[in-house]
Amino acid sequence: MKKTERYERALAYFREQMPEVQTELEFGSVFQLLVAVILSAQCTDKRINQVTPELFRRFPDARSMAAVEPEDVLEYISSVSYPNSKAEHLVRMSRMLVERFDGEVPEDMNALLDLPGVGRKTANVVQSVAFGKSTMAVDTHVFRVSHRLGLVSEKENTPYKVEQVLIKYVPEEDIPRAHHWLLLHGRYVCTSRRPHCEKCGLTAICVYFRDSISSTCRDGSGLRP
Repeated sequence: MKKTERYERALAYFREQMPEVQTELEFGSVFQLLVAVILSAQCTDKRINQVTPELFRRFPDARSMAAVEPEDVLEYISSVSYPNSKAEHLVRMSRMLVERFDGEVPEDMNALLDLPGVGRKTANVVQSVAFGKSTMAVDTHVFRVSHRLGLVSEKENTPYKVEQVLIKYVPEEDIPRAHHWLLLHGRYVCTSRRPHCEKCGLTAICVYFRDSISSTCRDGSGLRP
């Protein structure tokens, strides 16, 4: 199957199954989105949504968070992964927003990447969700699903390389939704340890499923975990 056909069939499926899709993180402003995405690194959105209501009541904007010390933020985020480093990043990030951008989150990619705790994935999420830009954030789910479906090859072995291939083949108008399509598919169907292939409508184009069936035929075992 040609790569273009694989993309066309995958995108057609997602458009039908998830015509309206958005981040599962809960937030009330661009600043709060940025905070939530920073906190979500190596942590579930469900956990972040449990933590952020109290955090945002206490620190609703950059100025309020910039005025305290990391230990004050730590009190609210102690149950997330790497809470100490994230608390420090959030306070430093807030102070930079106040000092350089009058407390507002910038749209520019380079400006976002200058902020403490903000990597390319986080910057892409903010640009896409908050500012409607056609950027492709590649997290562990997007990375895994892209490889399993055969949207990218084994040589695309970094998030940046996967991002570049995806934005090449996904139509620009679909890119903001495509991030969520792949992420949610990985979160709920194409899970890491044992994908739910029986629930998936993409097995006809899936490289992982094809190879799993081939392995089953050879040794009589079930699908690979």
